[in-house]
Amino acid sequence: MKPSDLNTDEYASYYGNYIGQVSEEYTLIEELEISVHRLIKFVQNIPMDKFDYRYEPGKWTIKDILQHIIDAERIFAYRALRFARNDKTPLASFEENDYADEANWNKRSIQELLTELAVVRQATLSLFKSFSAEEMLRSGIASDNPMSVRALGFIIIGHQNHHQRVFEERYL
Repeated sequence: MKPSDLNTDEYASYYGNYIGQVSEEYTLIEELEISVHRLIKFVQNIPMDKFDYRYEPGKWTIKDILQHIIDAERIFAYRALRFARNDKTPLASFEENDYADEANWNKRSIQELLTELAVVRQATLSLFKSFSAEEMLRSGIASDNPMSVRALGFIIIGHQNHHQRVFEERYL
């Protein structure tokens, strides 16, 4: 399954930007596995003095963004689990800035954040590998919008890719 297999009614339009940043070269499962290694290698090559850098006052640091990627992936994977299990309860949105304010990223090393990212991705990968073809097509409501399990997988990858591009364009 590739991003082009998705129908636009499987996700809110604002997620189209993330899904558009996922390569058609690999399947969802392959890209979940490959993309996290690509990001970790990329971050390990960033100069140490950049991890706490803000390109404008009030903007997040690289550490903030890594924690945000981790938090968002956990939330998206949780949504995928709920929908795959046919839970029809609408799920609330989350306020990313509130999460960032409470994350205590500045007390953590970059290696701790990268280790957590790898562990979270391994859990996400195991979860998505466990889903049947039928479960991948199931959907539910999140943030007042329909969302399929498979769209959530691509959103996880695209969200990560989006932030890696932000690192390249605004931090380095």
